[in-house]
Amino acid sequence: MKFQLQITARDIPHSEALESHIRQKAEKLEAFYPHIMGCRVVIEVPHKHKHQGRKFNIRLDISVPGNKLVVNREADEDVYVSLRDTFDAAKRQLEDYGRRQRGDIKAHAPVLHGRVVRLVLEEGYGFIGTADGHELYFHRDNLVNNNFDKLEVGSDVQFLETIGGDGLQAKRISTAKHHATEGEL
Repeated sequence: MKFQLQITARDIPHSEALESHIRQKAEKLEAFYPHIMGCRVVIEVPHKHKHQGRKFNIRLDISVPGNKLVVNREADEDVYVSLRDTFDAAKRQLEDYGRRQRGDIKAHAPVLHGRVVRLVLEEGYGFIGTADGHELYFHRDNLVNNNFDKLEVGSDVQFLETIGGDGLQAKRISTAKHHATEGEL
């Protein structure tokens, strides 16, 4: 581990096993963002309820160049589950921070348009024809509004394209509002 790690435990007894677990989790953070300068872990039990179990509050303060990332979770009655959830959230924040620094932008799949060209109602699937002449398989479960029985051959739809077991498929299909093309104007 290239960065300084500080572990503070409040209202819970010190445990070598717990400290070792935290060190292992912290070391793994470097795989998601290698420029971490420091990490402070605070574990505490802020509220002691007589009728409920103790919920652990875990806070991570991660120093990175030009910023400080903070993850604060009051989660589970099991300290190890709380640590897992907190470090998972830290991993996501570090990945996002790294992407922003590199200027990477998360690209969303474009919404495509097509027409239903075949339906097999008894089997619950069909095919969508695209403007470039391809046909994409879809299953009734891929319809947004679960309106498979209302679809007809020729219905305009919009969808996302995905790779399935047998090639390209359509998912998140919804009926599209008809947009006039230049030839129809």
